[in-house]
Amino acid sequence: MKKHFKIAIQMDPLEKINPKEDSTFVIAQEAQRRGYQLFHYSPKDISLKNNTIIAKGCYFKIINQGKKFFKKQKKISINLNQFHCVLVRQDPPFNMEYITATYFLEMLSQKVLVVNNPTEIRNNPEKLSMFNFKNLIPDTLISEDLTEIQNFIKKYKFTILKPLYGNGGEGVEKVTKGSLKNKTIIQRMIKKYKGAIIAQKFIKEISQGDRRIILIDGEYVGSVARIPKKGSIKANFHAGGSAQRSGLVFKDRKICSKLKPYLKKKGLFFTGIDAIGNYLTEINVTSPTGMQEINRLDNTRLEKIFWDKLEKKIKK
Repeated sequence: MKKHFKIAIQMDPLEKINPKEDSTFVIAQEAQRRGYQLFHYSPKDISLKNNTIIAKGCYFKIINQGKKFFKKQKKISINLNQFHCVLVRQDPPFNMEYITATYFLEMLSQKVLVVNNPTEIRNNPEKLSMFNFKNLIPDTLISEDLTEIQNFIKKYKFTILKPLYGNGGEGVEKVTKGSLKNKTIIQRMIKKYKGAIIAQKFIKEISQGDRRIILIDGEYVGSVARIPKKGSIKANFHAGGSAQRSGLVFKDRKICSKLKPYLKKKGLFFTGIDAIGNYLTEINVTSPTGMQEINRLDNTRLEKIFWDKLEKKIKK
């Protein structure tokens, strides 16, 4: 028997989705297959009106897997408390619009399941929450102090620098100990990203891929190795990385085991953790990708597992 759930999806414009790569596409497609109603709105279209959370957006249907894969109804304003579930699927950056949306979603009725928990989305930025697992991560500094960063770079032959709140491989730099360019690179990054940056020990196993490991309700369901292009250190699919089949390798099983209780406790139902070699490098909680690549490589349907598990949590 089909369950007629109403699902709101908070995300970037539908027009920006790549239906052949985006995880949100297959999640929405499976929801529609199950008879759920789908509603889309953007973070900027959510308002607090007399203690009511209003979203301005459209009901939509997926009609194919081509460039124009959806058909939208007329835009309306609707009380988000009318939905069974709200999926937060917009990409970072972690900015005030992003943070404000989490405050609004916290005000919804307890009957509305928000995935992931908006409080914990806000409290677990992808590159910071890994510090809860200090024995699993590589040597890492987060700072906007030039001297601190320069001293860190002196510790290793190679160091990775990246913005604290970037995504998709944006702004990642590999620097060499003793290079005269390092000071300029650090200053440029701090100025561009307006604050602290990450300095992290370079992990040579990046040549074997940056693994995206998908956890649903804390449980491992699949993984994919993102292999950087020759001569590149950027493995993200957005940055040109290629997908290669990967099971649980290096210390992945231990990492998943350590994270499971934390993720379940915090209501982080759908996460994509990143691992290079033996190290955990990120915990992605906003809009993890990788589902479609894993589906193709492993001949599976992670979106089915997603909804099978989530249905049990949605309040009727």
